[in-house]
Amino acid sequence: MEIRNAGLLGEAYRKTLETHGVAHVYNHWSDMPPLVAQHRRMERFTAPFTVLRLLTPLKMSYEAAKKRAEPYDKLVGELPEMRREIVDLVKHAVAENWQAYVMVNNRSEGNAPLTIQALMKALQDSTQ
Repeated sequence: MEIRNAGLLGEAYRKTLETHGVAHVYNHWSDMPPLVAQHRRMERFTAPFTVLRLLTPLKMSYEAAKKRAEPYDKLVGELPEMRREIVDLVKHAVAENWQAYVMVNNRSEGNAPLTIQALMKALQDSTQ
């Protein structure tokens, strides 16, 4: 379940998701809190898998992120905190023997394949 209203994050939302075995989609998007802050509000994962979706830089509109990233052929602005949070949450999920799915949009850093390569390297480096 992907929400884009931070006010909904919390116990009632978490319990509803847990009851139905539904994962919260942690999204890096304009008006949402950072990924780790979302997890703190949720307190724990709500299903035996998690989904992390990298959409736009925080506090940046979709339109501004699109303009900044076009033509999507290079990284236009690395987001080191977002990357660290993804690595931390993926490692946390894996430690609990759960699947972690990361979806990357070109608008997050400008080029999704390059962001994915950087995340893979960061995950590899963090486990050595």
